[in-house]
Amino acid sequence: MKTIGVVLSGCGFLDGAEIYESVLTLLFLDRAGVSYQCLAPDISQMHVINHVTQQPTSESRNVLVEAARIARGDIAPLNDGWVDKLDAVIFPGGYGAAKNYCDYAVKGENCSMNATVQSFMEKFVATRKPIGLICISPVVLARVLKGKNLHPRLTVGAASPVSEAVEKFGSSHVVCSVTEHVVDHQNKVVTTPAYMYDARISEVAQGIEKLVRDVIALMNA
Repeated sequence: MKTIGVVLSGCGFLDGAEIYESVLTLLFLDRAGVSYQCLAPDISQMHVINHVTQQPTSESRNVLVEAARIARGDIAPLNDGWVDKLDAVIFPGGYGAAKNYCDYAVKGENCSMNATVQSFMEKFVATRKPIGLICISPVVLARVLKGKNLHPRLTVGAASPVSEAVEKFGSSHVVCSVTEHVVDHQNKVVTTPAYMYDARISEVAQGIEKLVRDVIALMNA
């Protein structure tokens, strides 16, 4: 059976993976009868945010341990060994993508990548297997592919500083509504804005469902 990886950046939209986006991804994969494997890098979070006050705390947490909350414990550390075991991969959003996979949230266009995430993404792109990216996570792929002459078509929703960064990294940004998605058939990349908009969960679900559908279609093509 084919398996799609779902890579999580923690637990909680302000410092990890966006929980609604993550759960909707798993739901739509399950509804489609597709096997999935949750993964997360075994690294420390950049910081921990109190989601009530939305302020940083003095705590320290591990991305893999926090992501296990969403995966109900059925999760494995992200590493290059998964590249050959997976048939596609999806990265839900949340600020953890811009804080834990890289430091875009702090340094913007001058950001650097976590070595584990960069290596995994580079090697997965090289396999030409499908990649789905939700919310802010497309900027991470754009940074990974900077200077590699692939120029994928990506969306983070409306024009914004994040979409400008996507363009400056060498990818092509496509304006897209929350309920829609963008498919780059040449590079086998599918993206949807989700909570890049101040949107209802039902609207976010429409875009994610379409993304999951087309990641599966590309995987089976």
